[in-house]
Amino acid sequence: MTGYAISSYGTYLNLVALNLYVYAVTDRALAVGVFMAVRLAAGFLAGLGAAAVLARWAAKPVMFWANVLQAAALLLLVCAPDGLRTAALFLVSAVVGAAGTFFMVAFRSSIPEMVDEGRHTWANSLMVSGRSMAMVVGFASSGVVVSLLGYTAAFLVDMGTFLVCAATVALLPLAARPRRDAEDAPAQGKRRTPGALTALAAAPVIALMVALRGIDALGSSSHNAALPVYSTQLDADRPAVFVSVFWCTWALGNVLVQQVLQRWVKRDGRSVGALGFGLGTIAMSATFILAFAGFPWAATIVIALLAGAADGVTEVSYSSHLQTLPTNLRTHAFGLSATVENLGFGVGMIVVSAALDAFPPLSVVGVAHGVAIVVAVVFVAQVLRQRRSVSSSGEGGGDAGPAGGGRRDGAEVSGS
Repeated sequence: MTGYAISSYGTYLNLVALNLYVYAVTDRALAVGVFMAVRLAAGFLAGLGAAAVLARWAAKPVMFWANVLQAAALLLLVCAPDGLRTAALFLVSAVVGAAGTFFMVAFRSSIPEMVDEGRHTWANSLMVSGRSMAMVVGFASSGVVVSLLGYTAAFLVDMGTFLVCAATVALLPLAARPRRDAEDAPAQGKRRTPGALTALAAAPVIALMVALRGIDALGSSSHNAALPVYSTQLDADRPAVFVSVFWCTWALGNVLVQQVLQRWVKRDGRSVGALGFGLGTIAMSATFILAFAGFPWAATIVIALLAGAADGVTEVSYSSHLQTLPTNLRTHAFGLSATVENLGFGVGMIVVSAALDAFPPLSVVGVAHGVAIVVAVVFVAQVLRQRRSVSSSGEGGGDAGPAGGGRRDGAEVSGS
């Protein structure tokens, strides 16, 4: 978790540094958009292939080499001659997008192997807390690092964070995949994948959960794109103030809710489950809409705090629930999720950016997150319907598992 948090800091540092560097090298705003598109497209494709990769190799080497490849790509960028800088930049974009997705799918799907069954929520909560703090520190320090030390220093710092993460992965006590799986996978990988995806699609709660995650990513693209516009409208002389305060407060809410979740799980022995994911998505989308409603500073800070808390609940409940799936379905679920999230965010950035030229931020964010709220309400209704169905049929669904509407590790879809 420490290595992941450190590499997350480098990722957020470079999210700013690389975009600025692309513009500095090309002197074209379009190039920045293409750079982000390449990164998202690479992540989209990697999500499609992640399950197949993890069917052939253990999660540990996949996570290790994903970090090493990202570090190597940044080193290549630092060493690239002037004439090849643009090409190197887009290579870095593709490598970071693909390798980052491979790492996250392997990491999230292997958490059940790293911790005891009853500690999945604790591990996910720790992961989200580390990433939230890394985001704040990464964004906050990016301007200082780039302005005082330069782009090369920023890239080397990021490279170092990936190497630290790779070193921590090397120390993980993860077992290799059973020999029969490793031998069987190359011959049956193509045959298993459609079956696994069919099994996921046959579980209405899981399928709708992943779909809602994609819609939520589209909503996230709206407030990410609209925040700079809205902040400039509030204070054209100091547009960074609102953005910085908002994200710092959001991260604080995220970290605080993780402490609450960890104590609640420790006391009750179960996670918030699928219902918590649906309700959290509704709360998160509603608070992000309210953030653009023009409330006074004090109210907006409270709204940002609640948005971060709701975001933290959805992230932990989502990961914890998918981690209750059987191993052969878990990697497919996280791979499909990564693909859907990248697609939602990428399409959202294109649509939202165009919409912001014609409509105010509140309208754009309201529509995008409004769609997420509608889908989340449908999802919550589906979860409650399954709960009633299982309750009325007695306790016969105990071995159905989460995909079939049962319960494991407190990731509740039905039952009490």
